[in-house]
Amino acid sequence: MFWQKSLEKLKAALAKTRKFFTTDLSKLFRIGRKIDQKFLEELEETLIMSDVGVPTTKQILEKLKFAYREKEIESQEAILQFLKETLKGLLAQKANDIQFEKNGLTVILVVGVNGCGKTTSIAKLAYYLSQQNKKVFLAASDTFRAAAIEQLEKWAQRVNVTLIRQQSGSDPAAVAYDALESALARKADVLIVDTAGRLHTQKNLMQELSKIHRVLSKKMPQAPHETLLVLDATTGQNALLQAKAFKEVVSVTGLFLAKLDGTAKGGVVLAIQNQLDIPVKFIGLGEHYEDMEPFDVQRFVDAMFTV
Repeated sequence: MFWQKSLEKLKAALAKTRKFFTTDLSKLFRIGRKIDQKFLEELEETLIMSDVGVPTTKQILEKLKFAYREKEIESQEAILQFLKETLKGLLAQKANDIQFEKNGLTVILVVGVNGCGKTTSIAKLAYYLSQQNKKVFLAASDTFRAAAIEQLEKWAQRVNVTLIRQQSGSDPAAVAYDALESALARKADVLIVDTAGRLHTQKNLMQELSKIHRVLSKKMPQAPHETLLVLDATTGQNALLQAKAFKEVVSVTGLFLAKLDGTAKGGVVLAIQNQLDIPVKFIGLGEHYEDMEPFDVQRFVDAMFTV
């Protein structure tokens, strides 16, 4: 039932991207047109404009040229299907499951810049895990803004999970530590730790993030078991730069790509998945706390090319 509902949400969220692909690419495929240099240049431009990214686009074009030379593609009608299958092959799925602690608490650290949709994504993740009968705690370690704590508190109430918080201005690492102690004592299954919306160019804030990471690991050597970076899909290629910057500070284990429904350039998912050694684990499909799903390459590409 979940997958049936989410498939429709995925298709709806990718409506803008799908229209971009099926309309713009179809314009290239005029009857009788040869796969010549001009065609390849126009295809390259279309893919890059959809934020598939230069490296991924070049891989696609090389495979297309080879297939055409080997007569694996002999008609224009076969090109879209070839692109679809090529993308699936290039984006061989990395493990996108949460790496749960086998016996005890799993700690998930969530990071991301201001405005990326981090708080909403945390609520979605908390709801998703609670629907798997897991006891979920949230830690409000974004203490720089009182509004951030209040927002997370409202979400915690909506999705019916426990929030551990302190006053605005408290030491973020101390909040994370207290939340970890509480989650362990009350036998929670998952602790999700929010962090400030750290601009990746602000060195002091990034150092604070590293401090939270160290404090958690001192209390629980394996923690955090996951560090999820929330990226805003509408920022396109800038999301790649953010991911690289965060990766230098903490060990990012997975990506949560938010606001996918708000962009016509969903190809950025393909760029991120192919260019970074970090799996896309979740994608956000709307404003409601149910509007998300684990990322799956097969489903994503199928939904993106479905007319």
